[in-house]
Amino acid sequence: MARSLLDVPNARSSHAVATPRGGGVAIVLATLAAMPLLASTGALAWPIVWGFCGGGALVGLIGFLDDRGPIGRRWRLLGHFSAAAWVLVWLGGLPSLTVMGLVLDLGWLGHALAVLYLVWILNLTNFMDGLDGIAGVEVITVCLGGALLYVMAGTATTSLAAPLVLASATFGFLVWNWPPAKIFMGDVGSGFLGLMLAGFSLQAGWVSPKLFWGWVILLGVFIVDATVTLVGRVVRGEKFYEAHRSHGYQQAAELCRAHQPVTLAVGAINLFWLLPVAMLVGVNSVDGVLGVLIAYTPLVAAVLWLRARNPSPR
Repeated sequence: MARSLLDVPNARSSHAVATPRGGGVAIVLATLAAMPLLASTGALAWPIVWGFCGGGALVGLIGFLDDRGPIGRRWRLLGHFSAAAWVLVWLGGLPSLTVMGLVLDLGWLGHALAVLYLVWILNLTNFMDGLDGIAGVEVITVCLGGALLYVMAGTATTSLAAPLVLASATFGFLVWNWPPAKIFMGDVGSGFLGLMLAGFSLQAGWVSPKLFWGWVILLGVFIVDATVTLVGRVVRGEKFYEAHRSHGYQQAAELCRAHQPVTLAVGAINLFWLLPVAMLVGVNSVDGVLGVLIAYTPLVAAVLWLRARNPSPR
């Protein structure tokens, strides 16, 4: 039992000392407690609370159990898809999207794609939670950036409170997870955070289509690194679902021989590159899809460059 509460280093780990895990339960509990309280004051809409609290609690429970003993992939994915569907129902499905000036309403196909999107962001956040503080910095900067987009677009409605709650809860945990980490968040935290971030982006789309693209831009570091790495592993015929150290951020940590510079770099990229591009989209200066392409292109190049430095990572 004690061993199950420790993350013991192995050949694919980015840490060298056995460290307690599962600390992300504090983020889950704090967020789930705060949202109903805010809804009772009118700061949050109840449908948002039922959606995020219901889906988040399920994903958090799955992660909590997985941290203590591996759950079969099929059962874990079934739980993730169920949580994603729950969130999507309460949000009202996939909002209409604007692509190069055209308004797209994909109907049931769009809702199915939205569930896949939620599950992918949920899991890639887990994949990217491999360095001290990296997931915490990602969540805080993305949520604060998303809140700023609401304010700039003049749509600071009840949608604004949810990302601020998550950022606050994550900041409290980041104090303990900052390099060198005293505790890891574990799957209970990373899965919950991923579902929340993906849900917030869809929620933003219901406020204004351009805000959805703004959130997608803000999530660029995690989306690009995880997606490019996964595609590369599939192309090379590797078992993409097995643990590995081929992510761009892992290669960067090996290059720096430390976690903190990489974690700080993620925060800097979010604030000084992705946020300005998202702001241009938010004020209608740049089309949303074009903004995503502009924002993601150097990130893809960076991941490929890091991969080229070590073509055979463990």
